[in-house]
Amino acid sequence: MNGAKFVSELKAVDFPDTFNPYSSRCPVYDRAEAPKERSLTLTLMLQAAEKVEIDSVWIGRDLGYRGGRRTGLALTDDLHMHKHAERWGIEVARPTNGTPVAERTAAVIWGILDTISAPVFLWNVFPLHPHEPADPFTNRAHNSKERDAGEAVLCELLAILCPKRVIAVGNDASKSAQRIGCGAEVVPVRHPSYGGQNDFLRQIRSLYDCRQRLLI
Repeated sequence: MNGAKFVSELKAVDFPDTFNPYSSRCPVYDRAEAPKERSLTLTLMLQAAEKVEIDSVWIGRDLGYRGGRRTGLALTDDLHMHKHAERWGIEVARPTNGTPVAERTAAVIWGILDTISAPVFLWNVFPLHPHEPADPFTNRAHNSKERDAGEAVLCELLAILCPKRVIAVGNDASKSAQRIGCGAEVVPVRHPSYGGQNDFLRQIRSLYDCRQRLLI
């Protein structure tokens, strides 16, 4: 499977109380062509990633309403979308209207990624945004059925990219990465939220040759 086919299949993933940014348009914040733009961005990133040796895939839990719901990119908010694109040598258009929205986890992730030159691909266990019923601008943990579907998608992604290792950010990501037996080394790290930022940064710095820097 190649990147274009992967994204095509991803568009068909659908569960109640979830938002698929590659096939759905948010009536409040999205531009008219938002789903198409997010799908194209992910396709171009995958195509670029297929051409290099991937050091690692960093895996989070699921898309958040302040980040991946808007950008279609795991662990990436509006403020870091263009940095994400630059790492893969592509240009992207922000698919949302209004003032760019920041997400704390994305800020920490991208603060440390700025110090890492190795090819890193970002993903989640569940590739959509799960939210509370009738409240789309909330976050909830994915359920077991969503997890199973997400793990199947994750297996396909890892088969495409063949990373040397998987960096599992948080317990949910670690359990899924270990469960699917992805064929790559799985390295669990602390999630940067809920007081885990310092541990996360220390663990990532121990894995990569990156300079120390202050994250604001």
